[in-house]
Amino acid sequence: MKKILLVAALAAGVAGCTQTEKGAAIGGLGGAAIGTAITGDAGGAIVGGVAGATAGALIGNASEPGKCRYRDRYGRVYIARC
Repeated sequence: MKKILLVAALAAGVAGCTQTEKGAAIGGLGGAAIGTAITGDAGGAIVGGVAGATAGALIGNASEPGKCRYRDRYGRVYIARC
């Protein structure tokens, strides 16, 4: 039951994100898990997380061609064509 609640909380946390942000979050978590599994220490988790987040952000960004993020004077972020 705890695992289901954790997954639901993580899914709700990235629901309002762009594809780039979602890709970075998923890639970072996956990379950290793989880095920990391979090396067994925190250094591997950090390196894996950074590499995964970078790759995930690049892949997520590629899935949004021609879209840019803008911020209005009230601080709201919106996505529109570049």
